Amino acid sequence: MRIVKNGDVHVSAPIGMPKSEVERFIEEHRDRITEARKKTYESQKRRAEFYNQLPLRTREQADDALRRLKALIEPMVERHSKEMGVKPSIVYYKAMISRWGVCHVKDKSICFSAYMLLLPEWCIEHVVVHELCHLLEPSHNARFHALMDKFFPRWKEARKETRLKSR
Repeated sequence: MRIVKNGDVHVSAPIGMPKSEVERFIEEHRDRITEARKKTYESQKRRAEFYNQLPLRTREQADDALRRLKALIEPMVERHSKEMGVKPSIVYYKAMISRWGVCHVKDKSICFSAYMLLLPEWCIEHVVVHELCHLLEPSHNARFHALMDKFFPRWKEARKETRLKSR
């Protein structure tokens, strides 16, 4: 049995198991299901409240967010790119809520979420270094973590902070 992100309950059962058996199993776990759904709802509510702090509904709001984000991120990209010996082909911005940043290794482009404006500046810098490290190491392996240790030693603390903010 799984409770998925939207609160739905998914139950897997062997082929041929009587429906009454599955229903009995669900009924036996009703309290667990109710509690899990409550936690899911609360998590979704907190997440929505977090992201709604940055209004992006109008063109003016989006343009203002983009201007502020560029002013923060571009100097960080420039400084860390030189230090790391990498150069992204392009840096662009989107209103992503599933990720703080994405590095497309093949074309060396990096995309940052507009919602990074909701993070403390040192956490924004962590995301910048993280994505630049992907230009040196595409996967999250030991080499990648060693690069993060070298170029942003507080990365574990920053990752924890960014996860707390958006969950």
